Amino acid sequence: MSEVSSQLPLDPISAVGVVSSLSKVPDDYYVVAQTTDGSDADLWKDGLFKSKVTRYLCFTRKTGPDVVVDMKLADIKDALPRLFTPVQETMDTKEAAMRKRRLLVKMSPREDVKTAVYDIQISGKSKNHLVNYTCVGEINNMGIWYRMGDVRQHQLPRDTPSRIESDGPLGAASSRNTNKIYSGHHISGHYTTTALDDVPFVISEKFLQKPKKMQQVNLMGITIKSLADIEEEFQYNFSTERSIAL
Repeated sequence: MSEVSSQLPLDPISAVGVVSSLSKVPDDYYVVAQTTDGSDADLWKDGLFKSKVTRYLCFTRKTGPDVVVDMKLADIKDALPRLFTPVQETMDTKEAAMRKRRLLVKMSPREDVKTAVYDIQISGKSKNHLVNYTCVGEINNMGIWYRMGDVRQHQLPRDTPSRIESDGPLGAASSRNTNKIYSGHHISGHYTTTALDDVPFVISEKFLQKPKKMQQVNLMGITIKSLADIEEEFQYNFSTERSIAL
């Protein structure tokens, strides 16, 4: 039994590849140059002839939409399993990645999975079983192992509102809507504001003008009087009532 590491990296593996030289490893990639017992982890190693051809497994944890969820080693003549993609060429020289066997990788969208591959190790001649690791298979008397872990989804806090801004056409192709739509969670439930929120509504100034003094109109012999005319004509000061009371 052998334990490589008790702690998982922060991010899952997002891509796996093979390089022909340790000096040509792409940026953001880790190369498995040695086995767990310290031997050379060359995947092309020929036991009979000392070939100058070398192949090394590499991987990256660079954040992307997809993550590695499974790996397999299969013979070249075997049918390709569903949803698996073969690593056929080296990343640096575009040559054949392996002899007789090929490495298969299964990718899935990060947001759709709960577990993914977090680490890859290669065991040597000792062939110890790696704790918490799953063996993919053997190539050149070396075992390829991977370790799974729980995927942490990157989510916004529940109380943090999200904003969606759209400058694209809505409705007619010639119209452009530049209104910003904000949505969030209200304390009493789901609350959505619209483009009309915070827009001040006022009465038009034409309705605030003082009405002009009503002019007298004679309609079919009927004179329409204003309020001032009525008060002036029918004014009564109650002087008779006051004299009797005194």
